[in-house]
Amino acid sequence: DYITSTHRGHGHLISKGGDIKLMMAELFGKKTGYCKGKGGSMHIADVELGILGANGIVGGGPPLAAGAALAVQYQGKDDVAVCFFGDGAANQGTTHEGMNLATCWKLPVVFVNENNMYGISSCTINSMCVADIADRAAAYDMPGVVVDGNDVMAVYEVASEAVKRAREGKGPSLIECKTYRHRGHFEGDPCVYRNKEELQEWKEKDPIPQFEKKLLDMEVLTQKKVEEIKSSLEKELAEATSFAEESPFPDVSEVTEDVYTI
Repeated sequence: DYITSTHRGHGHLISKGGDIKLMMAELFGKKTGYCKGKGGSMHIADVELGILGANGIVGGGPPLAAGAALAVQYQGKDDVAVCFFGDGAANQGTTHEGMNLATCWKLPVVFVNENNMYGISSCTINSMCVADIADRAAAYDMPGVVVDGNDVMAVYEVASEAVKRAREGKGPSLIECKTYRHRGHFEGDPCVYRNKEELQEWKEKDPIPQFEKKLLDMEVLTQKKVEEIKSSLEKELAEATSFAEESPFPDVSEVTEDVYTI
């Protein structure tokens, strides 16, 4: 299976099985990173894992996902391409072209819109006339589903159905995950476009503690196991950070390597 990601795609890479050490080294601009320190935060890729790259171009992923899905279809495989994109990208022409092509050729694509309500500082209520981006799926004759993007199980169920549909050759789907961006669009963003009450309301909907509570209530996890998981993750992150800090920067003589023109 393949994924295309966004300029904020670290979670996608980790979920697809990416190496956290290589990811952190890339964030530090080090030679040991996924792209030898030249891709940076917004362009991490691991083709061997089916990660076709995070993308600094808003709306750059949908055509790539459609292309990957076309290759899969042509080769007669049952792989699926999943395209993650934000609410800002939902208004880009490339996104609509990708969805149109995918549905015309019944390509195995799942378009996942992460609607966090703001494209930089532009609120969705001021930048589009539909309350739900998923409504646009009707124009392409594909299923469009809205889901609470902070509900892990709800997202899993909806995504499973869309992936199943794509794998069976029934074409693409559009999933809109309603969620929120806790921090600014960039470090130092004053966030004057939203108020503190709104931010606090959404912080209380944080999916991680919500899912933790649900698993504890279901007795799937114990508090001891939760602490073990957190301790293990903290150790893994510390090791990745140390690896990145200790890794060398690319040599200046390599500046023109891995650079291509078309």
